[in-house]
Amino acid sequence: MGKRSKRYRAALEKVDRTKRYSIREAIALLKSLDHAKFDETVEVSIKLGIDPRQSDQVVRGAVSLPKGIGRDVRVIVFAEGEQAEAAKEAGADVVGGVDLAKKIQDGWMDFDVALATPSMMKVVGKLGRILGPQGKMPSPKSGTVVEDVGRAVREFKAGKIEFRADAGGNVHGIVGKLSFPDEDLEENIIAFVDHIKSIRPPSVKGTYVQNVVISSSMSPGIKIAV
Repeated sequence: MGKRSKRYRAALEKVDRTKRYSIREAIALLKSLDHAKFDETVEVSIKLGIDPRQSDQVVRGAVSLPKGIGRDVRVIVFAEGEQAEAAKEAGADVVGGVDLAKKIQDGWMDFDVALATPSMMKVVGKLGRILGPQGKMPSPKSGTVVEDVGRAVREFKAGKIEFRADAGGNVHGIVGKLSFPDEDLEENIIAFVDHIKSIRPPSVKGTYVQNVVISSSMSPGIKIAV
């Protein structure tokens, strides 16, 4: 831990905590910090002026990022018959029904996104206690309960990400890797922030987007002006 905290402290000295950087400046600063030996993931965190306890102020969904997220997304699908075949053809990692539900109940969680057809929700419904806290429970709102599972598999494989505001009103989204060209990271960040802005709940009063921060796996956060 000592090594990382030393690197983290050095990085912290380079970041002006009071300043809101332009997206370009923030990306350049992020890349100039001393990083780990692996290709770190870049994430955007947005503090929203919502009350997540109010059902009409829940912010969740999925958004396709124009430049993908730079890693293989493991997608599982709950489907039967033709829809199961379509999911397999589209590149789903695992397709199943009751057997897949049992596997998850037994502790298997080696996937990023779970999709389901509406008719399979009777099987998937029992997994709420396991998948809910992980943010992996299929839901119509986040585009993960769909008839056309083939198309959904392709979209998530290509860089569609799910998001959900946490109890503090913060939304997090992976927007790529540090090795991405600056322009690609910028495009993904703008796409994510714009999408969050576009789904402002009508009942929210005051400032909706309060703070936007970018960071990599091992770096401090850098505030950006949007």
